[in-house]
Amino acid sequence: MANTKSAQKRSRQTIVRTERNRAEKSRVKTLRKKALTAIAAGDKEAAAKAVSEFSSAVDKAAKRNLVHKNKAANLKSKAAKAIAAIA
Repeated sequence: MANTKSAQKRSRQTIVRTERNRAEKSRVKTLRKKALTAIAAGDKEAAAKAVSEFSSAVDKAAKRNLVHKNKAANLKSKAAKAIAAIA
């Protein structure tokens, strides 16, 4: 347990931030699964909408350093390539 007031506050902040980051990462993973499911179904409009939402979430996660920017670019690129293959 932290001994000083400032260390106690840092401990509380870490817990809150960890939960927030975990939730955001989970949201990105869920949106990715939805996008891949829509792509597998073959519905190009639904897939495009799902991938757009996923791309936005990945960009925000990369901006907040939850995901590395290159990983975000790779995920978005794979999703776009999969949509192009539907046509």
